Amino acid sequence: MFRRVLSTVMEGTVNPHYEPLAYTSPFTHQDLLHLQWLNGIAPCFPVKAKNISIIAEPCQFYNTIIEKCAKATKRITLVSLYLGNGNLETNLVNALMSNTSFINGQLDINVLLDYTRGSRFKNNSRTMLLPLLNKNDRNCQISLYHTPILRGLRKKLAPNRWNELFGLQHMKLYIFDDTLIISGANLSKDYFTNRQDRYFVIENKNICDFYCGLVKCVQAFSLKLDKLNNIGLNTGWTQLPYEGSKNKFIQQAGALIQKFLNDTKEEQNYQLKNGYDTWVYPLVQMGQLGVKQDAFVTECLLANAPTSTKLYIATGYFNLTHRYMQTIIYNSNAQCKLLMAHPNANGFKGAKGPAGGIPDAYSLLAQKFRKKLEKLGQNDRVTFQEYLRQGWTYHAKGLWYYTENSRYPSLTLIGSPNFGERSVKRDLETQIAIITENEELKKEMHNECQRLYGLGLPVTEYRIIPKWVYAMVFLFRGYF
Repeated sequence: MFRRVLSTVMEGTVNPHYEPLAYTSPFTHQDLLHLQWLNGIAPCFPVKAKNISIIAEPCQFYNTIIEKCAKATKRITLVSLYLGNGNLETNLVNALMSNTSFINGQLDINVLLDYTRGSRFKNNSRTMLLPLLNKNDRNCQISLYHTPILRGLRKKLAPNRWNELFGLQHMKLYIFDDTLIISGANLSKDYFTNRQDRYFVIENKNICDFYCGLVKCVQAFSLKLDKLNNIGLNTGWTQLPYEGSKNKFIQQAGALIQKFLNDTKEEQNYQLKNGYDTWVYPLVQMGQLGVKQDAFVTECLLANAPTSTKLYIATGYFNLTHRYMQTIIYNSNAQCKLLMAHPNANGFKGAKGPAGGIPDAYSLLAQKFRKKLEKLGQNDRVTFQEYLRQGWTYHAKGLWYYTENSRYPSLTLIGSPNFGERSVKRDLETQIAIITENEELKKEMHNECQRLYGLGLPVTEYRIIPKWVYAMVFLFRGYF
């Protein structure tokens, strides 16, 4: 099965920079051996399960972020789509400003956001962060990624919100010294209070070094903010993303990321080390720059899952790529349980203009997939649930992989991708694959999965979708 997926990669549909058949596996449990191909694709970081914890609620996420912003002593790296402009976000900036190590010049702060989302409105992410630069710009760098696709007439004519359709910085990474919080949550009020997401805390210097290195690579070709709210190129980079040769920018930026990933992978030693029972694989997806590692791994996981394996797949926005759906239907033998937001738990519910139809658009895409499964007699193998919690919206995404006859998952994917068209083709994304042989961590992963699915209602009926939403999905599916 894996070789069948690999053949499609070599035909050019997925980045062919990987050598997935050349590896040494660290796993000792028999039921994990069919996953050992991962070691030939992504860097592998052995960790101890006791150094991984799972946060359940947004308020815990916020409190943890605030505490660590105030207490970190060497480095803070914050990577998000945007930073909100309310009181909770102001408290976050104040925690950074009052950090003694930052005041003394011993702490470096790096922030990476999206340019279009971070520049929306007069009071925006940029103005929120200017006090940091004015206090200590020697130890603070704020970068704004700008997609190379938004240029020319598109850039001139596309209004706010619409200009975000062309590509975004969507990674969610929060690093404090040697602690990583990886999530799908942004830094704004909803994500701190009543918007459900996922949050893993990993204490490991090597993983934090990796992600700090990846962020610095992206910052190299992103725009740099100064204390006067002006933007410009970073030292050593010669081309603005929206001027000059688009192909040259894409080639150089993609090559920088790919070299970083390849160099990191070559440095890894996959031999099992005593005392380690868990392995973390960072996965990167930057489709516009030609980096497609995460999509390749996700497709292989779907295709390689043996009979009696269970896959729990969650997304805040149901828009699975055509390839993922084809793989689930024709290549996967696993029992699949899909969790998505109920229309009333979708963050776009009640939005003005065409954006208000987005919840219906996701329902339409899910309904089309369900109908295809029913036609092929697979609706018992692949089932759907919709998350609904009074007063909450839903944004969690990821995958839990239960090996054959296992009570608990041995693998989870956690990070920013939604498994959709945007995640694969347009945005900068990252997630990690965690594989563990530790029973306690497996149980924690299982409990997290069950908490989310426990608020999922079975999908048994088909909704009436406004006719204009059909047209919107036909024309713009690849943009949301």
